[in-house]
Amino acid sequence: MAILRGMPAADTVALASRAWDLGITAVEVPARDAQGMEALRATVRAGAERGLAVGAGTVVTAEQVRAVAATGAAFTVAPGFDPEVMAASEEAAMPHLPGVATPTEVQGVLRVGGRWVKAFPASVLGPEWISALHGPFPDVRVVATGGVDGRNARDFLAAGARMVAVGSALADPDQVPLLAEL
Repeated sequence: MAILRGMPAADTVALASRAWDLGITAVEVPARDAQGMEALRATVRAGAERGLAVGAGTVVTAEQVRAVAATGAAFTVAPGFDPEVMAASEEAAMPHLPGVATPTEVQGVLRVGGRWVKAFPASVLGPEWISALHGPFPDVRVVATGGVDGRNARDFLAAGARMVAVGSALADPDQVPLLAEL
């Protein structure tokens, strides 16, 4: 998944288009501020033209859920797990990907019906954490996020992550083709 953070709308759409052209279909646009919301709206429109869904990232309040739902975002992503935010997102028909860093948080997500979690920050947790997590939680689906790039993504996938999410590494023009190879 490409995380397209902190860019003007036109640049966000251009990078999303490049990712889509290379076969990277999962795109998240953080919606923390007015620029992020504008970029999200533009990217949702561009994705719709291709039949592709775009998610809203850094969604940390129920109010934000309502705002990103109005843009047409297809899913929400958060840096942590908040049951209220998850419920609001699900009520708005948008699957939610909560961030976790402990088994207790994973257990909380599962308790409220979630099956996907965002291992964050993945670079600190490491691939071994994901492997170990699957011992007690064999059915949880993990997206490794935070410090993942085209050079270490394979390690996270080999450890059992179902997807990797790359954000700041996309500033390096060599990253998108490396990730597309996965």
